[in-house]
Amino acid sequence: MEERAQCQMMGDCLCFLHPCIVGAVTSSNRMEAQQASPDSSSEECTVLEALPGKGTALICSQHKGKVSALYCLACENPVCEDCMKKEHAEHPTDSLENIVDQQLAALQDRVDSAKNRLPQIREAVQSLRDILQQLNSQRSSIEEDIHSSFSELHKTLDTRKSVLLMELEVTYGLKQKVLQAQLDTLLQEEAAINYNCGLTGEALDGGNKAVILQTHKDVGERLSDLASQGLPLQPEENDQLDLMMEIEGLRKSIHNLGTIVTTNAVASQTEASGEGLEQCVVGQPATVIITTRDKSGGLCKTGNAIVSAEVCTPDGSVADGEIVDHKNGTYEFQYTVKKEGNFSLALRLYDQHIKGSPFQLKVTCSPDDSPTTTTAANAASTGSSDGGARKRSAKSPGSRSRQKGVRRGGSLFSTPKKKVNPIEDDLIFRIGTKGRNKGEFTNLQGVAACSEGKILIADSNNQCVQIFSNTGEFQSRFGVRGRSPGQLQRPTGVAVHPNGDIIIADYDNKWVSIFSSEGKYKAKLGSGRLMGPKGVSVDQNGHVIVVDNKACTVFIFQPSGKLVTKFGSRGNGDRQFAGPHFAAVNNNNEIIITDFHNHSVKVFNADGEFLLKFGSNGEGNGQFNAPTGVAVDVNGNIIVADWGNSRIQVFDGSGSFLSYINTAADPLYGPQGLALTSDGHVVVADSGNHCFKVYRYLQ
Repeated sequence: MEERAQCQMMGDCLCFLHPCIVGAVTSSNRMEAQQASPDSSSEECTVLEALPGKGTALICSQHKGKVSALYCLACENPVCEDCMKKEHAEHPTDSLENIVDQQLAALQDRVDSAKNRLPQIREAVQSLRDILQQLNSQRSSIEEDIHSSFSELHKTLDTRKSVLLMELEVTYGLKQKVLQAQLDTLLQEEAAINYNCGLTGEALDGGNKAVILQTHKDVGERLSDLASQGLPLQPEENDQLDLMMEIEGLRKSIHNLGTIVTTNAVASQTEASGEGLEQCVVGQPATVIITTRDKSGGLCKTGNAIVSAEVCTPDGSVADGEIVDHKNGTYEFQYTVKKEGNFSLALRLYDQHIKGSPFQLKVTCSPDDSPTTTTAANAASTGSSDGGARKRSAKSPGSRSRQKGVRRGGSLFSTPKKKVNPIEDDLIFRIGTKGRNKGEFTNLQGVAACSEGKILIADSNNQCVQIFSNTGEFQSRFGVRGRSPGQLQRPTGVAVHPNGDIIIADYDNKWVSIFSSEGKYKAKLGSGRLMGPKGVSVDQNGHVIVVDNKACTVFIFQPSGKLVTKFGSRGNGDRQFAGPHFAAVNNNNEIIITDFHNHSVKVFNADGEFLLKFGSNGEGNGQFNAPTGVAVDVNGNIIVADWGNSRIQVFDGSGSFLSYINTAADPLYGPQGLALTSDGHVVVADSGNHCFKVYRYLQ
């Protein structure tokens, strides 16, 4: 069987020996020689035939009945002994069997080499499928964001329209009331004068002395009063009612509203340069320039690519670093390492290593120490010679015009003063205006409070978290804009773990970051799972609850990042959500979620089983127009920020409406996150007014 298979394989492979070998004949069948292609008709042709008693063999077509046992190396053709005596006499030859064995081995090697590419191809195919899936997910997510944003704009415009119409009616009513009262007074005086003058005229016209005397007695004094009485003859109001609408500027803003951001950069072509690739000195900043390129190697000239960088120490920790986007296709990574040794520098574009990454990095105590070994290793990893290594130390054009403005500098101002409530209601004070300094906010979102008497604010568009005392004094802030671990791109939710760690939901980075109480980065969780985390909370087991606004799902993680469970999907069912925002946990370890577009609040147990929901769309007691922030007091009462109605409502644990928090003195405008302070007050992020407010709350 083995010999037969080998013969069969030999026969199958002979077609590679010469184009004129056109057929095969087994020991019981014979194939006639076929005509070769027209351009080879002058060449010798050898066919496989069966000879009596000799099995399968190659028969020379030029010499009938002769077996081709040799192979002409010059002509690359099987030949017989007669051929060797004539036209192939001086040509080098080899055993046909040796040549077949060699070509069989060569073919097998090529088959093996081709098959070795299959795992790489499959891996690339899977990678492309993942990218396509993520691209499709991003498209759907952005499409939803566009619809949601413009829906919110419509609501904002409608709200402003209602306010203007109400303001118009109030202003008109005040003016109209003054003018109408003045008009009524003058008309009454006019009627009195006409009436009394008419009576007097009739008496005078009659000429009756007695009547005249009586009229003088009855009407004369009244006429004197009417003649001398001071009347409001000058208008006490004006008719001005004008509307000022800067529509043109708004129209231009709307015309340019929103941008679809992307690049054509690919990791396989993107390069890094700079001395920081090979060496740095302990405690001194080192710099690497990352130049993004497209699939053809062309320079990308725009920014906003997702670049990440990690300097890993031998024990696995990460050194401090920061990425600056120069908006011209180049990115500057600055980092500082605090101890000497050999390290790994990983540079990624869209979560894929760029050319040559990871790099070997040597950290020394003195700049004079030469990193010869590291340089050679990195040159080898990038396929560069010594000249290539020297090129990396040259400054990138982008580094000469470094955009300092990307970083958040320290505040130039002192702690902001509290604005105390001017009238008697539940407001205690408010903190903040629109800006980028400490105590100033741009689109603040999440709020948290801790037992140490601190209030934490997720300052979304300033890419930081600001920390205040319960009395409103600024204490600190932390956060650096970026898309690398430890950086913040759009912090929306914030919570405090019982161990003191600060947990931040980063909507645009699609992960949750964990910082120490001092603001030092520790870890991230949910990367690769989350699509748009909005709110975070911590349950009584220390698990981190993440409300994924885009995925319409609630995730529960261990602080280590291990997924405990998840629940929810897009829809309007009991276990479904439509743009959920924030979460809170009561004393029974039940999870309370605000369901923004379903205008309701839903309660689940720790395993994600649905328990109850309350609320509907409207402006009445217990109704919502897109609920956002939520908190629970010690009695289990649920406090909810009603975003579209700009109010705060209080419910009992079963969802029955109890009361409002009085916000009349300084009305809310689009409240977001909400929490209870350690001294029992309610703190809310008044996003539209770029401040947070603290209210009295009677539990």
